[in-house]
Amino acid sequence: MNDTKNRKVGLALGGGVVLGAAHVGVIRAVEEAGIKVSFLGGTSAGALVAALYAFGMPWKEMRELLCGLNWLDISKVSLSRFGVLSMSRLEELLEEHLGEAQFQEADIPLAIIATDISSGEKVVLKQGPVAKAVMASSCVPGVFTPVELDGRLLVDGGMLENVPVSALREMGAEFIIGVDLNARQNFSRPDNIIELLINAVNLTLQNATGLQTGQADLLIEPDLSRFSVTDTSQINELVEEGYQSAREQLQNALDDG
Repeated sequence: MNDTKNRKVGLALGGGVVLGAAHVGVIRAVEEAGIKVSFLGGTSAGALVAALYAFGMPWKEMRELLCGLNWLDISKVSLSRFGVLSMSRLEELLEEHLGEAQFQEADIPLAIIATDISSGEKVVLKQGPVAKAVMASSCVPGVFTPVELDGRLLVDGGMLENVPVSALREMGAEFIIGVDLNARQNFSRPDNIIELLINAVNLTLQNATGLQTGQADLLIEPDLSRFSVTDTSQINELVEEGYQSAREQLQNALDDG
């Protein structure tokens, strides 16, 4: 891996609801290792962090932003027949910090993955409004109402590619670092319908993601088994766990050459 500084590196950030905070720690470790990221890909929670990083937000600022969030900050009750919550507040939050950002304005080329729930197709979003794309990629089916974009009804991209390795390869990445937050995830008894639906989706993702991440050149799999996917009080711990895990794996990869 010592030659990565001369190669175009792609960083693929997978979904994981609140566990997505661990990506912030991974970004810190990548920067400390002196690795320049040439392409970014994100799905669901990974799409949020990838978007913030693509537009230049430092990891410390990302950590502070995520620490101040709860479910009410990113969602509101929906009257839609397609979901119990709406992601409209997430869109507002992103526009507050990034403005009405368009993909082509990003400091680092960015791809966000969503699923067309009408056709079953994977949708790779690389143009248009970034906030809308992140909102679409994060819509867990049944929990959040789908996002209509360019005539498509979009939901969580993790349904088809939770760690967006293939999108980065198509963009020209020569070395891809994938981050899978669900690889070691334990499941617990849900307390409400939101947690039940999230568990159901994550079980599906866990079984499918292994086939996708096998295409990554380096796979980072933080052990997040002790964390809840919905408890936002754990953000600092998740960031630290992501950092320690990524730092160790990056160092081992560098030592192995």
